[in-house]
Amino acid sequence: MLTTKTPTFDLGAFLKINQNDLLNFPINRSGRRYDFDWLKVVATFTVFIFHCLRFFDFGAWHVKNNQLDPISTTVAGLLLQWIMPLFFLLSGTSIYFALKSRTAGQFLHERSLRLLIPLLFGIFILSPPQVYLERLSNPDLGIAPWTGGQFSGSFLEFIPHYFQGWYLFGGNFAWMGIHLWYLLVLWLFSLLLLPLFLAIKQGKGQKLSGKLAIVLEKPMVIFLLGLSIAILESGLDPATFGVRAAGGWNFFTYLTLILLGYIIVADRHLEAGIDRYFIFTLTMAVLTTPLLLAHFRDLFTGSGAAYGSLNYTLVNALRAFNAWCWLLAFLSLGRKFLDFNHRSLQYLSEASLPFYLLHQPIILLVGFSISGWQIGVFPKFIVLSLVSFTAIGLCYELIVRRINLLRFCFGLKLT
Repeated sequence: MLTTKTPTFDLGAFLKINQNDLLNFPINRSGRRYDFDWLKVVATFTVFIFHCLRFFDFGAWHVKNNQLDPISTTVAGLLLQWIMPLFFLLSGTSIYFALKSRTAGQFLHERSLRLLIPLLFGIFILSPPQVYLERLSNPDLGIAPWTGGQFSGSFLEFIPHYFQGWYLFGGNFAWMGIHLWYLLVLWLFSLLLLPLFLAIKQGKGQKLSGKLAIVLEKPMVIFLLGLSIAILESGLDPATFGVRAAGGWNFFTYLTLILLGYIIVADRHLEAGIDRYFIFTLTMAVLTTPLLLAHFRDLFTGSGAAYGSLNYTLVNALRAFNAWCWLLAFLSLGRKFLDFNHRSLQYLSEASLPFYLLHQPIILLVGFSISGWQIGVFPKFIVLSLVSFTAIGLCYELIVRRINLLRFCFGLKLT
């Protein structure tokens, strides 16, 4: 009797052998970390999705839909767990590579052009329409704590009022650029940490980072780096030093993440240690996320356990551990699957900052226009996201990218 052996399909071997051939992506031999470039692109798009969801969630935001949605609140909470921490961690890696080929003066000059010019453009050009729409909307559900009162009238009539009082303190002038607070904070933290980064680059600093890498190579010690985040998030009072007014995390956490991003790429032994525990970190991130689902609504409504209570401490420590596991998993995934170049990467990388600047004003404008539509949340989310994404892409490709003055204002090199 003839027997036939049923063929088996080895997915792991298939991916290993054909990943580059199938997608026709060249292997990275240049030494450039394309994985970080791709992760920044992914993070920027995720912020866009996050802000589309904010239109529907239970928290206070600039403009809200006529129907709020628990699923949007949950998904936004999931993204809030890692999106801004990832931005700041990647910012730390960018600082490391920038300082490898630049003096301190060159670094500060480039960083100021890249961050402060777009911030000023945002404050005076992109922020007034956002504040205006917020004052017009003044939603009944979840009045924003920064609301400075409702306004009726045209945008031209509102412009003089924009300079009355400070936003976040009952006024209108958006001194931090609304969603562009990240640029301001990153610039300030870059200045603050620059002496430490320069010290790490030098002899004693390199020896110290080498010793740290040896310690962190030991089993599971890599997770101790995340302990600092847990201490900051559970130990600092959110009403004072631990305020989470931007991105769901306190500013000391963001400062720590920039430093950790720099340290991680300063010695390849640390990255090797992260890769060694990839399966464990991804598993822990996935398993601990459901434990936090019940608390995501608290992030947007300001409710939850009181600061100093055992429940508050445990929840925020778990939240920090979960976020750190996600960050480590993303770094490993990036090195494993995204360390390749592609003709689209340069375009997307250059477009990331303009996309970030433009996305929220356009989302608010589209959201305000459709907020009263009597259709379901999901169809409206599709309309909001597709129309906004298309408008942002057209603004960048047809206007910003082609006009040198706007390229300068959006932090791009002149052509």
